[in-house]
Amino acid sequence: MNLEEWYNKGMTAQRYVDQMQSHQTDFIYIYENFSVSIEDQPIFEQLQEKKLRAIVLTEDWCGDAMLNLPIFLRIAEASHIPTHFLLRDENEELMGQYLTNGSKSIPKLIFIDSEGKEVGTWGPRAPRVQEFIEESFAKLPDKSAEDFEEKRKEVLTFVTKAYRDNQDIWQSVYHDFKKTLQ
Repeated sequence: MNLEEWYNKGMTAQRYVDQMQSHQTDFIYIYENFSVSIEDQPIFEQLQEKKLRAIVLTEDWCGDAMLNLPIFLRIAEASHIPTHFLLRDENEELMGQYLTNGSKSIPKLIFIDSEGKEVGTWGPRAPRVQEFIEESFAKLPDKSAEDFEEKRKEVLTFVTKAYRDNQDIWQSVYHDFKKTLQ
């Protein structure tokens, strides 16, 4: 399938959110509490002229999707970027074409033009968020340690809470999306 066909196969943002079984509350919280900067209106007007569309490869269990996608949806609304969602695990063929360092990391956003040609990609994380993740997980004991799994769960809880509540993280994501789209 070509990217136009993948785009047409995808579900709307509302359908994606409605079917979420994990992270839905936090996804909606970020969406409702994040807004794009009015000073960036000229950027959004330029993006409108590009007539971009977005294909999002994601899964609802993914904390990075919980953080990044509500922020992107606000940008998409301001820039009139129609966005369709595909579940990673149901779309292996497309995911296989957009690996990150050989891994099926999500979310992965694929930007296409009006003819269905790829013009860019983004994901799975903004560089500052990647640093935050690396710093957070560096504190874990060795995998063979008796308390590794317990400590890993604590780090995941910490990261999820930071994703939900830390607006500096939100801004890092926002600025990285803008940089990619310009």
